[in-house]
Amino acid sequence: MTTGTGEVAAFRNVSKSYGRVKAVNGLDLVLRPGETVALLGPNGAGKSSSLDLLLGLREPDSGTVELFGGTPREAITAGRVGAMLQSGGLMSDVKVREIVELACKVHPRGHRVDEVLATAGITEIADRRVDKLSGGQEQRVRFALAVAGPNDLIVLDEPTTGMDVSVRRQFWDAMRAQADAGRTVLFATHYLEEADSIADRVLVLHKGRLIADGSSAEIKARAGARRIGFELHPADGAFDEAALRALPGTVGLDVSTRADGVRTVRIRSADADAGVAALYRAGYYPRGLEVTSLGLEQAFLTITGEQDRTEEEEEASVR
Repeated sequence: MTTGTGEVAAFRNVSKSYGRVKAVNGLDLVLRPGETVALLGPNGAGKSSSLDLLLGLREPDSGTVELFGGTPREAITAGRVGAMLQSGGLMSDVKVREIVELACKVHPRGHRVDEVLATAGITEIADRRVDKLSGGQEQRVRFALAVAGPNDLIVLDEPTTGMDVSVRRQFWDAMRAQADAGRTVLFATHYLEEADSIADRVLVLHKGRLIADGSSAEIKARAGARRIGFELHPADGAFDEAALRALPGTVGLDVSTRADGVRTVRIRSADADAGVAALYRAGYYPRGLEVTSLGLEQAFLTITGEQDRTEEEEEASVR
């Protein structure tokens, strides 16, 4: 839910390299108020590097990063940004309440400690030492530190790692409340079902580049929102791959052939209803016909795989 038109964060042609590795490559991106945004990408795609640049933990080699029209440091000093990162440990010789109380006191507009403990779902472990916590409990403490004050932007890097299913559900309920209050939530995750169900905008990074930006439904549609699967037997007539590729809505086709000549066909389609109708009109007799929805995970794998193939083809043409 977008609640305004101003820019919360902006990357403008941002690049960052570590030696010969270009972790972020010409990134252009704008975040707006009230968005819940999932940042996806395979390992090494540049997700953590992009978050580090956003939070001012690293400086770009080129381009600019802005938060609320100023520098990341200015926004963080003003208490407008909360972050929950993978890197950096928690103080081990203090109690949970003590570390949360510290975060509330140093925040320019800190909440009451008991309120933050309740929001993060850690009231029952408030008097436990941090070094006695499980991995999932540590993550909830990190979340508490990220929401110690009324931040306008909350940045989360793999926030639910180590949490069990019920705790993950509670965590995302709390994050929805933050978004409903008009705050922007940006999270990187490997749990694609979280991105599918939580985010109203999905960003896909690949080798430091932004290769997809849209709602979960739009990302799926780009990859072919549904899959049509069936078998074609030799007795059912001549096989014409070009005709299958020409079916309306087709964005991808995979065909495998068994020793007995039976072909298994998988079609990715942006319009499965029209594709199936045209399949029958073309005179095919598809056996075991199934039409299934393409999940965000399959769409993600399709888009990044196509990007890999495109880059390989470009490199081959240069050689």
